[in-house]
Amino acid sequence: MYLLGYDIGSSSVKAALVDAATGRAVASDFFPKREMEITADRPGWAEQDPQVWWDNLRLATASVLATPGIDARDIKAIGISYQMHGLVLTDRNGAVLRPSIIWCDSRAVPYGRRAFEGIGASRCLSTVLNSPGNFTAAKLAWVRENEPNVYERADKLLLPGDYIAMRLTGEAATTVGGLSEGILWDFAGDGLSEEVLGHFGFDRSLVPPVVPTLGPQGAVSAAAAAELGLAAGTPVTYRAGDQPNNALSLNVFNPGEVASTAGTSGVVYGVLGEVGYDELSRVNTFAHVNHTAASPRLGVLLCINGTGIFNSWVRRNFAPDAESYDELNRLASLSPVGARGVTVIPFGNGAERILGNRDTGCSLHGINFNINDRSDVLRASQEGIAYSFRYGMDIMAGMGMRLGVIRAGHANMFLSPLFREALSCVSGATIELYDTDGAAGAARGAGIGAGVYCSPAEAFATLEKIAVVTPDPAKTDRYREAYDRWTEILARETGN
Repeated sequence: MYLLGYDIGSSSVKAALVDAATGRAVASDFFPKREMEITADRPGWAEQDPQVWWDNLRLATASVLATPGIDARDIKAIGISYQMHGLVLTDRNGAVLRPSIIWCDSRAVPYGRRAFEGIGASRCLSTVLNSPGNFTAAKLAWVRENEPNVYERADKLLLPGDYIAMRLTGEAATTVGGLSEGILWDFAGDGLSEEVLGHFGFDRSLVPPVVPTLGPQGAVSAAAAAELGLAAGTPVTYRAGDQPNNALSLNVFNPGEVASTAGTSGVVYGVLGEVGYDELSRVNTFAHVNHTAASPRLGVLLCINGTGIFNSWVRRNFAPDAESYDELNRLASLSPVGARGVTVIPFGNGAERILGNRDTGCSLHGINFNINDRSDVLRASQEGIAYSFRYGMDIMAGMGMRLGVIRAGHANMFLSPLFREALSCVSGATIELYDTDGAAGAARGAGIGAGVYCSPAEAFATLEKIAVVTPDPAKTDRYREAYDRWTEILARETGN
């Protein structure tokens, strides 16, 4: 018996086929082999073609189904993880009307700001728990004003995972978690936010029916089965944004538990058992995968846009001769803690929520031509990312989050010993690394939603912990001195 998980990222689409009994991924693959294109026709814009997601999902599905001994009829459920906050608009026939405005697109910031002021900060925070900011509802407001012909033809607004589920099942639907990340869910009223809809002038009919996050969401249609090689009727039983899904992948369900990831963007995500929010909306509160009105489970999300994408940029531009990230990390480690006075503010991938939705860009400070070399820049870049995590974690701590232990997958920047050490030392947290990823987590989520597992505890009983990183007392003071320098520079840059 197998479970199939998809992870629809902004860099690639991954599929994982998991043996339900052992929890082991028997096959996984991702496409494209080079990062998917993000179109930016203007500064601060970021778009992708949803058809490209589907094309790469088809390739990944074919790859895992080609594994010897695999029969698609043995797949008992499908789960979907997806890049959060994107906007996909479809017409009455399900055709996409324009490229998706994805998570790191900044154009909607003014629309969200006006909505926050128009509805009222107190009312927004007490009902939808966030400023509309740069999220999906604000992106739709941009389309309504700037592309009225597109808006008038729109039948449904979908998040990226909703679009993939629609292609699989032939039915448009969404979840409470999806609506909450789009700033369309009223937690106080346990329903659609009439105030957000009313402020923007959106028709309720644009919002598709709501299905459970963990539970029946539809079944693979005959058309999708023929295209993908799956069995028609296979149930889709789970979908969640990539960060709630990352938390699920790491068995983070309960208040006080914390997950992190450091892919294209960097995230720390902790679970609260009661409604809470940051008054400045610098970190955001969404419905977690197991949230109900009777038993609240809210995910507090700290997002740093410029994480893995910045590390990739640094490699291309400062170490093009490094044949791997292992080599990049080795070069960075030639510099001591604090990078001999070099400091990097790593914000160069759109408006940053922890900075009040400012788009400050990335900046490099403290270069001395007689002292510094590229190893200092490489190290300062990784340290700067770790320091941006610490900066946001302080905001989360102010909301009552306990951040003593952080769980993360052994992937992306958590593969870097330098980054792990810097984050642990500067935050004081112990980091636990696990052998999992978003696609495998989505497969286990599908198993929970389909009743293959009777509980999350059963689903994650086989989750393998592979390493533990604790703060190094010999280096902690030096990291914190470097962090103090970093925060002083950030304050000068932003006026905070």
